[in-house]
Amino acid sequence: MDVTPETDAEGRPLVPPSTTEHPLYDSVVEACRTVFDPEIPVNIFDLGLVYTIAIGDENEVDVTMTLTAPGCPVAGEMPGWVADAVSAVPGVKTVDVQMTFFPPWGMEMMSDEARLELGFM
Repeated sequence: MDVTPETDAEGRPLVPPSTTEHPLYDSVVEACRTVFDPEIPVNIFDLGLVYTIAIGDENEVDVTMTLTAPGCPVAGEMPGWVADAVSAVPGVKTVDVQMTFFPPWGMEMMSDEARLELGFM
């Protein structure tokens, strides 16, 4: 699940697209699904907190993500959890996790699975 791309005034996407065609993409997504927000019983990928997974030619992975709220108590720890999970994927050379709060996270970013798990469906 990727965030629906919105654009800025010049037509550039606010959230760059993920490298979904890369052979490591599915494995990186599965690694992201092993990380949970401790306050919500759903993984960060299905919550819609992972905005972009960009994988380069040398298998370097850049993850852009957000939190449900800027004041989240695990804001300082979550990027490390994601980096640890993704770096364990065979073939991944390096991992860089960037936090952003733009666009802000909203409940519409959750997958159907997350909505079901949280009782919104």
